[in-house]
Amino acid sequence: MSNINPLLTLDVVELRDRLASGAVRAVEYVEACLARIAEIEPKVQAWAWLDSDHAIAQARALDARRQSGAPIGPLHGLPVGLKDVIDTAKIPTENGTVLDKGRVPEEDAVLVSRLKAAGAIIMGKTVSTELAFMHPSKTRNPHNPDHTPGGSSAGSAAAVAAAMVPLAVGTQTGGSVIRPASFCGVVGFKPTFGAIARTGVLSQSPSLDTIGVFANSITGAAMVAESLFGYDAGDPATEPSPTPRLVDVAKSDPLVTPMFAFVRPPQFDEVADKETIMAFREITEMLGDQCFEAPLPKAFEDANALRARINFAEMAKDYYGYEKRGRDHLSPEILEAIDKGNDVKARDYLAALDWRKVLNAGLDEVFNRCDAIITPAATGPAPANHHTTGNPIFNGLWTFCGTPAVTIPLLWSEGGMPMGVQLVGRIGDDARLMRTANWLKSHLSSQENA
Repeated sequence: MSNINPLLTLDVVELRDRLASGAVRAVEYVEACLARIAEIEPKVQAWAWLDSDHAIAQARALDARRQSGAPIGPLHGLPVGLKDVIDTAKIPTENGTVLDKGRVPEEDAVLVSRLKAAGAIIMGKTVSTELAFMHPSKTRNPHNPDHTPGGSSAGSAAAVAAAMVPLAVGTQTGGSVIRPASFCGVVGFKPTFGAIARTGVLSQSPSLDTIGVFANSITGAAMVAESLFGYDAGDPATEPSPTPRLVDVAKSDPLVTPMFAFVRPPQFDEVADKETIMAFREITEMLGDQCFEAPLPKAFEDANALRARINFAEMAKDYYGYEKRGRDHLSPEILEAIDKGNDVKARDYLAALDWRKVLNAGLDEVFNRCDAIITPAATGPAPANHHTTGNPIFNGLWTFCGTPAVTIPLLWSEGGMPMGVQLVGRIGDDARLMRTANWLKSHLSSQENA
């Protein structure tokens, strides 16, 4: 981040306030982002589509609106990168596959309409892995291009990490927000399942697909998510309910010191690397009496297999059109998942869906004793391997259960790569989770500086 424009290092909430007051013009900020992209995009390759003139035109219109005295939105002037599985009217959305090359939607996804209504600037489309699955993309990790940025929201995480944009939106069906955020060293927030409408977003697995966000701060992630929360008649996963005050609660001090439950996710001892194990031992020791270990019941051992069964069965249905149009153009990873999905029996699929309630009942017993679960965001730092997007095994459980999760870039490996600390909250308790995350970041920072 040396020699970077200071504007690009501002906390996104402070940046929003400056844009709203006119202390910084939207055009000025977008030009800084574009200069950064021109400098570093050849190395990172985070963008699937970008039009500088279109971005500047949006910024000029927003500057003119603010100067006229007209009301401005809560995201006024903030550029946002959108994963290229999210429909954008008159802008290509190619879903990371050659089978959709040249596809230009006629309508915006619901979340894009909400971003525009909030005053955000649609900066461009960020790279997705093929059909938001496991086949690696062209994107590289900004901290070290020899390492994977993760997937499937690779471009969104990398663009924020490289300070190309302050905010980005992605999707998670297994670990596609939390894992790349951890690998790239940014905040990644996967809200409660159904909190953000998916109408106009590529459907891979309707029982699991969740919209998530990336930002350079916890309150920044809360800010953009708050503008996206809400009911949509086109998405049966959403429900009419008041939008939580994510930002206000995230910025507030907890009434009592938060309590954390350290959870070793299934297969922790087999797949977590030594640095992860040592780091979480140190974190739990630093938290002292404010942290206890909570073993998960035996039922959780099958959670990842159950999630995969649902994922593959629904993928086989939703991606049938792609398979029929061009099976030869799909990656081995996609084909293997589709083939497995075609072999799933209806009774096994329906039984897997039933387990969500069982697992959440088990989690309720943990949440009755803590403010948040603390657990690794990934098995370790980003692998130095472009043929993988990393292992999502520490994320799938929380996606399956539908619980909100956030990863905070608090750790660094000996090799200089970021590692995230994942916090998980009770379903619907997104605001409290973000407040707890802010407290943890502040507390651990003060402990290290003491």
